[in-house]
Amino acid sequence: MADAEDAVQETYLRWHGADRDNVSDPRAFLMTTTTRICLDMLTSARARREEYVGPWLPEPVVDTAALAPDSRTELAEDLSIALLLTLDRLSPLERAAFLLHDVFDFSFSEVATALERSDAACRQLAARARAHVRDVRPRGATAPPGRSGEIDAKHAQLMSAFAAATQSGDLHALTQLLARDVRVVTDGGGKVRAALDVIDGGDRAARFLVEATRKRAGAWWRDDFTVRFATINGLPGVIVDGPEGPVQTAAFEIEGDVIRALYVVRNPDKLRHVATASAPQESGRE
Repeated sequence: MADAEDAVQETYLRWHGADRDNVSDPRAFLMTTTTRICLDMLTSARARREEYVGPWLPEPVVDTAALAPDSRTELAEDLSIALLLTLDRLSPLERAAFLLHDVFDFSFSEVATALERSDAACRQLAARARAHVRDVRPRGATAPPGRSGEIDAKHAQLMSAFAAATQSGDLHALTQLLARDVRVVTDGGGKVRAALDVIDGGDRAARFLVEATRKRAGAWWRDDFTVRFATINGLPGVIVDGPEGPVQTAAFEIEGDVIRALYVVRNPDKLRHVATASAPQESGRE
């Protein structure tokens, strides 16, 4: 999010420094300028990613409605972790062509001007990106919350059972809550304790979660930490708050009565924009 804000700020600096008499289409000028700044930033971001410690996850977004663009299309409002991870795997040009055309509704001729490619090339870039996005769209998992962002009672019950099983160390109960092919992804960025690899499979995930909970209770948990339910990137989740702000978010991808994936962000750099609740909904040790 900080990179996005920097890109917008740089665009407006260039806009204010431009000769307006020679700008025939302000919208096209701003779109093209922003796109090229972002392409440069993506190149440097990928270089930084090669040095990243452990799995990488996108920053947790809690207020998805406030961040959605004015176009209000389905994709514009989709800030799911699955989509953001897919976008990150696309090439910078594929990502730009897809977002500009499919999300922000620019014509391919406008996209071609911004990317300095032909219309046909941009259509192909967007088509390849679109195919990747279709392949990873959730298979009916975790219906998006309403505008209020409230957690569904069934999901809240499942997450509460998950917390109870991890805290008690009940491997059998925890395994029953996890899909056989569950994935647990933890992002600490090398700055805090986190798994250095993705944990795959129900048995491995259950053992890891129980062990991690035991370590946290002795290593970093304090009595003034609290837990609250929240909608994170469109998924039901929890935020752990410390006295100085959030220390962890966990988003649950749920299908039916089991958890298909758990995305945990602990990297403090990615938690700075997550607001601390003045009155947390839940308190406890998870």
